[in-house]
Formats: sequence, C-alpha cells, structure tokens
Amino acid sequence: MIKQTLYFGNPAYLSVKNGQMVINKSSKKTVSADDGAETEDEPLTEKITLPIEDIGLVVLDCLQITVSQPLLNALLANNTSVVTCNEKHMPTGLLLPLEGNTLQSERYKQQIAASVPLKKQLWQQTIQAKIANQAALLKTLGTDIEPMLYFERSVKSGDPDNYEGRAAAYYWKNIFNGIITNDFVRGRFEENPNNLLNYGYAVLRATVARSLVGSGLLPTLGIHHRNKYNAFCLADDIMEPYRPFVDKLVVDILKDFDDVSELTTELKARLLVIPALDVVIEGKNSPLMIATQRTTSSLNECFEGISRKILYPSL
Repeated sequence: MIKQTLYFGNPAYLSVKNGQMVINKSSKKTVSADDGAETEDEPLTEKITLPIEDIGLVVLDCLQITVSQPLLNALLANNTSVVTCNEKHMPTGLLLPLEGNTLQSERYKQQIAASVPLKKQLWQQTIQAKIANQAALLKTLGTDIEPMLYFERSVKSGDPDNYEGRAAAYYWKNIFNGIITNDFVRGRFEENPNNLLNYGYAVLRATVARSLVGSGLLPTLGIHHRNKYNAFCLADDIMEPYRPFVDKLVVDILKDFDDVSELTTELKARLLVIPALDVVIEGKNSPLMIATQRTTSSLNECFEGISRKILYPSL
C-alpha cells in the first residue's frame, strides 16, 4: 500500500494517541454581540486523526508547529521520513530512524565491504538508467535524443569519461525549450524553475533515504558520491535515475502556471505527489515510493552477492 505524504504549512500541534497521529489546528472565528458590535475573535480548534502506519512522509513547513516526542518516536518506528523547512519554506532537515531493518548490522558490514569494482559497475548502471530516463523525457518534448543515446551507450564502469556530465549539459540546454524564454542554468541558487526542482528533489531524496533505511542500508556511505560533509551520499546516488520523474512534473507545472517565482501552497501540493507518481519498473506500473523500495532491496542483494544488477524504473 502506498504511504501518505502529509504537508503542514500552518500552525498546529501534532501528537499521538492509540496509534493515531492527532492533528490539532488552531484558527480563529469572528463572533458578534447581539447588538451587532464587533468582538474579538474566539479560538477555534480543529482535530484530525490519521493512522501512523499509513504515513510515509511528513513535511513540516511552518515555524509555529509543535511536535510531541512520542509522535516522533512513533513516526520513526514506522520508518516515516520527517522533513523540516526553514523560514524560506525550503526543506533543510531530514529525520530518519537509526534502526530500519532487523538485519541492519549484517547489511552495514556487507555494504562497507563492497569492492571498488562492484561499486563502479553499480554506478555505471545508475548513470545509464539516468541518461535513458532523461532521453525518454526529451523525446516526449520533441528533442533530438541521438546524442543522449550515444552518451548512454558510452558509459563505462565508474563513468571515467563523465558521460553523466555531458548528458546533463545537453539535457538542461533542451528540457525547457519553448516553455521558458530565458536560457536555463541548472543550479541550487539560480533563477526559477530551479526552486521547483530543488523542492522536488528534496522530497525525492527523503523518499529514497527512507527506502534505504528500510532495506537496512546506510544512506551516508555512497557508491559514488563521497563528499565528507554529505550525510546522504548513497541516497544521492540512488535517486539519480529518479530525477527525470521530478523534471517531468516540473515541466508539466510550467505549462500550467505563468508565474512560479514563489513556491505557493498550490505549487507545493503539485510537488508533494512525487512519492505517488506512477513509474514503470520491471515492466509493471508502480508508485514511485514502492519502486524506490524495490531499487534499494536490489541494491542490498548486490552487496550480498546475490545479484549484480540494480532495479531502476523507466520513464
């Protein structure tokens, strides 16, 4: 069953009772005296309950949200990712359980012991899958994909020739042609629609990290990314072939909205469906969140020596 993504953008008190998340939303209502004179607003509390077991991702996007410690414990026990946002409404923190699998210690050892040749082969598969999905998206937009197909075929073990970078240069040059007027530059702090991409990738990263923990793997120890300041190197590795699904969603948003300079509630709602996006993996349709679980499970099998292939979705 696909887990729910919950977004909180207004003041609320979140707690837990009998296995249910209890959401207390505070608002105000205007009351008038009998003579019609205005009076002060009265507090109004709305209470909603949801089963913890149905929640996969929680996004906290308001500085006036209070979360009880028992609720955090219950969410982590359910392997729920909790994302916190700053005053600019951008994701800045990710909370995951320390123990996500009964065989975690054994799987950590296998992950740490993975050979360099194996990790290079896994990275080759990852980049080939990423470029293939990028090409598929460009094809739907009427762009010549022959260069992308060449890049995909040319990727070697470990991608020593950086075909990922070559493909990215061609991809970002063409993806928004005819949709936005300015020349697009992909970057974390560049102009929109980078704000949409950044937000979408943060949701995707949390989804992938959750699946890695559920498979008993350490999100910090990557197969390619190795920045010493990055606590989610493996999540950043495995999410690469999933990025084009976010990009496609952003393209669709740009076709529907004239102004995306501000991340409105409506735009965030469009981006928060990412875990439920329909993808194809092994020839069958699957929600993206379920697909990431299959991907991370197959990665663990590679570390165990059972398989040498990661399962990735196709766009």
